[in-house]
Amino acid sequence: MQSSRALRALPVVLGLVAPLSLAAQARYRVTTDGAWFCQEPGGKRLARLARGAVLMGGEAQGDWQGVMVEGWIFTTSVGPTPRAGYDLTVTRAPEENLRSAPAGALIGKLPQGFLLTRVAEGTSGRWIHVTRAGWVEKTDLESIAQVASSRTAAPDSDTTQARPTPARAPAVAPATGHGSAGSPPDTTASASAPVDPSRVESARRTVLYRSPEGQPAGTLAPSAPLRVLGRSGEWTRVELEGWVRSADLQIAPPGVLVGITAAELRTDPQRYAGQVLRWTLQFISTQKADELRPEIPNGATYFLARGPLPERGFVYVVVPEARRAQLETMTPLATIQVTARVRTGRTRFLGNPVLDMINLETLP
Repeated sequence: MQSSRALRALPVVLGLVAPLSLAAQARYRVTTDGAWFCQEPGGKRLARLARGAVLMGGEAQGDWQGVMVEGWIFTTSVGPTPRAGYDLTVTRAPEENLRSAPAGALIGKLPQGFLLTRVAEGTSGRWIHVTRAGWVEKTDLESIAQVASSRTAAPDSDTTQARPTPARAPAVAPATGHGSAGSPPDTTASASAPVDPSRVESARRTVLYRSPEGQPAGTLAPSAPLRVLGRSGEWTRVELEGWVRSADLQIAPPGVLVGITAAELRTDPQRYAGQVLRWTLQFISTQKADELRPEIPNGATYFLARGPLPERGFVYVVVPEARRAQLETMTPLATIQVTARVRTGRTRFLGNPVLDMINLETLP
C-alpha cells in the first residue's frame, strides 16, 4: 500500500524537478546600460552591468532574478581574500572591467573590493576566469532562452523536409535578378565560405564617435568598410582605412606617438616601453612616490591624472625637478596636454601606465 502511494507521488516529484532544472539553465540579456548587480533582492548594490551582457539565470523572487555573472578579468587586478566562499577580490581602484572572454565584450565594471570565485583551471595568459552569483531587477533583463531554442529548432525542422533539387534552382534566378534561367548562380561556394566577423560595413550613414557616448569624430557613408577591434555593450570599436588630402593633415612632432590608448599600453607594455607619446589628460593631484609605487623612484614627485581623455582610467606622470614649479599653478580637474616617455605600460599592483614627463601645456 505504501509503495503504491509512493509510485503515485513519483510523477509529481519529477514534474517539480524538471522546471527547476530548466530555470537554472535559462539565459538573460541585460537591456539597461549600468543595471545594478545586487547582493540580494533589493539589497546592497555591488556593481554595474553593461547592456548586452549575457547572464545565466537561477531562481526568481518577486521583481528580482537570480543570475550568475561569469567572465574574465586581468590577473593583476585581483588578489586573494580571506572571505569564506570566495577566492579573489578586485584590487584595482576605482574599478576593473569584467569581460566575456580575454579582451572580449564588456560584461560589467567591478569596483575595488568586489568578491569573486575563481573557475578551476581558468587562466589564459594575463587573464583569469571568475564568477559571482547575485540579483538583477527583472525590468533590466530579457530572456534569451526561448530565442536560442527557436533558432536551434529551425535546422531540425528543415531536416524533416526534402532538400531542394537542382531542378528547382532555375526558378530562383529570375526572382533574385542574377544570372539567367538557364544558368542559375552557384550559391554553394558562398554559403560554405568562411565568414570573417571582424570585417563589417556601415549599414547606413552613421556617426563615428571618439568613445562610447563621447564626442563625434566624423560621419561614415553607407557601406564604408570597417574592421572590428572590440565590443562593449551596444558599442563596437572599429578601424577605418581610407584616404584624405595631405594638405588637411597635421604632422605630429618627430618621434612622438599620437592616438595611442592606455588600454593598448596595458595590453602590450613591452612594446611601448621607452616610446614618447602625447596625451590629453585631466589633472587630479600632485603626490610623492612611496614603496607602494615600485615603478617610481621613492620620494619622486608625480601627479595623478585621468585619461588619456576620453578614457576614464588613471595615469601616473613622473615630473622632473626642473618642471616641479609648473605644477604649483595647476588646479584640480584642469585639462592638460602632456608629451611624455613611457616608463611602464602597466604597474604591478594597479595596472596603470607610468610616464616620464617631457613637456606639459594647459588647455583651455
